[in-house]
Amino acid sequence: MVQVTELGYLTLGVKRLARWKEFAAQILGLEVVDGDLPGRAFLRMDYWHHRIVLEENGADDLMLLGLRVAGQDEFGELAKRLQDAGVTVRMGSFEEAVERHVLEVMMLEDPSGHPIEIFHGPHVQANRPFHPGRRMHGPFKTGTGGLGHVMLGNSAGYDKTYAFYRLLGMRGGVEYRIPVPHLPRPVDLTFMHCNDRDHTLAFTAPGKKRINHLMFEVENFDDVGLAFETVKQAGIPVGIEPGRHANDQMYSFYFINPSGFMSEIGWGARASTYQSEFYQRDTFGHASVPGVVSPGMEVNSSLEPV
Repeated sequence: MVQVTELGYLTLGVKRLARWKEFAAQILGLEVVDGDLPGRAFLRMDYWHHRIVLEENGADDLMLLGLRVAGQDEFGELAKRLQDAGVTVRMGSFEEAVERHVLEVMMLEDPSGHPIEIFHGPHVQANRPFHPGRRMHGPFKTGTGGLGHVMLGNSAGYDKTYAFYRLLGMRGGVEYRIPVPHLPRPVDLTFMHCNDRDHTLAFTAPGKKRINHLMFEVENFDDVGLAFETVKQAGIPVGIEPGRHANDQMYSFYFINPSGFMSEIGWGARASTYQSEFYQRDTFGHASVPGVVSPGMEVNSSLEPV
């Protein structure tokens, strides 16, 4: 079955573009490139023209996700499958594809209303090696796993969300079933994958923003430690302390970005098992920091901007 193959790019709407550019370079270690339009910047982490677009529009939230397919045949076949299933699909114009630095793009929404773009043919700048914004021990881990993963709020419920992403060829399901005091049943967290990365998308209860967190994986363990020290020295709030996830076995920590949701930097994730398992807690660590993030991973909206 034709499927999406990776999370290729995403766009963030931000209030303070200058602060975000500084944060992206000096905290995350991404390469910042001035955009082709006023109020826009591109963030690089490998040979692609960009992986993230920053648009200064005041949203401080996710604007769209770009999911890749292998080529034009798969692009056409997936468009037909979606339309046959009753999903509203708009084929992007030549100009819209050029703006995104891809060959073709289509636009749709998932059941929770999150804007999704499906594309093929990204612009790969083989003559322009990635240049990190600060010192790093090694590269980001992208390749066939894409840029990383995102956790989104799910307002449509498990069944509708699962069915939609299965149309895109993704697999997954509930990976955490967490008992919560005073609730009649545990809280389920859903994860979906489309390649060797354990998950490309994760879903939690809807919050004030579309996005809960955005994860970047590094290839050198020391870069997690370096990032942690950099975050602490900059006075940026840590939201979830270092620890190891049970599902993908990644060692990571979470911190607050200038848009008020979380960034995660991690190392050492295992590949997808392609078999269903669930957990009730992480292997160790990953405690929520009181006053910054709730046990449900919701960022305290009263925090001062970083």
